[in-house]
Amino acid sequence: MKAQRLRLLVWKEFLQLRRDRLLLPLVFIMPILYVVMFGYVVGSDVRNLPTAVVDGDHTAMSRSIADAFQNSGYFVITERPSSEAALEPLIDSGKAKVGIVIERGTSERLSRGQTVPLGIVVDGADSKTASVASGYASQLVAYFDQRHTAGATSVGSLIDARVRVLFNPSLKSANAMIPGLVGSILMLSIMVIMSQAVVRERARGTLEQMMVTPVTRGEYLLGKVLPYVLIAIVQMAFVVLVGRLWFGVPFNGSVWTVVLGLGLFTLTSVGMGLLISLVSRTQQQAQQTVMFIMIPTMVLSGFLFPIESMPAAVVPLTYLIPLRYAVAVLRAAFLKGSSIADLAGPLLAMAVFAAAIFGFAVSRFHKRLSD
Repeated sequence: MKAQRLRLLVWKEFLQLRRDRLLLPLVFIMPILYVVMFGYVVGSDVRNLPTAVVDGDHTAMSRSIADAFQNSGYFVITERPSSEAALEPLIDSGKAKVGIVIERGTSERLSRGQTVPLGIVVDGADSKTASVASGYASQLVAYFDQRHTAGATSVGSLIDARVRVLFNPSLKSANAMIPGLVGSILMLSIMVIMSQAVVRERARGTLEQMMVTPVTRGEYLLGKVLPYVLIAIVQMAFVVLVGRLWFGVPFNGSVWTVVLGLGLFTLTSVGMGLLISLVSRTQQQAQQTVMFIMIPTMVLSGFLFPIESMPAAVVPLTYLIPLRYAVAVLRAAFLKGSSIADLAGPLLAMAVFAAAIFGFAVSRFHKRLSD
């Protein structure tokens, strides 16, 4: 492979982008508009939140409190750690979104008419979910307190719900929205542009001309991919700068965790865009295919709506959405400071998607050029 030929191919792609007076401005304006609009999106209804209950009292009263959460429809008790120290790792890993801490002696103090604290720990990495869950939990405790504690009407509330939000105490929606935007904009922009790459040259009749030159298929593929990867890097820089400087989104994790996650997700997005370009006969077909893929991707990825609140029959489909894992990695890296080891599960899933989709796209690319 000659470096000179590769440089010329990359330069050719940039020249084509420069001649498109509509596409090039959109490439750089779209991320800014995207992040500003979605940065102010409000939350939606939340149900079936995985909940961990630390029952230090082990009495009928403590079991009634846990049952009240379980039967509310908003919380599903999935874990019962033995101590509060074991609660935070469950929230770190995403196994629980809410933690309920019932202290020892709760029943006895309530029977004496004494006020007792009830700890409610909420994962703030998704601010919409955390805000709604905090409100649900506080209302549920107040309702339980009124119905099941003696003397509540005369001496006031006896159960003091103490809500503590981890990772995003301010519950700013932008803090959770913008890390997810990084992945969604990356996927959308690469798929839109990459889906036009081959079909555009086929429509113009330049693909056949390129194939009779000394350029190899590998050089042609790299020449196609590299410019768009560079553009994606610039877009990501724009989004991160706007998020950090405008919205004040914190970054508590490792840069290398984000780089690894985005690198794997970029390969997946490039592969999907390339496949669309290969199967489409016209540019309009490619555009429609991208929109057909992006709509369910945005809805089922957990970026806009909590996956826990989706119907049970729909949840298995979310595991087939690569953006789901990218959003999980980016939010955890930005807000929780999670390491590569903490995110081994979603990173492994992204690696499988990257290898399968990008590898299949490259094989189909070589086969299509051979036809």
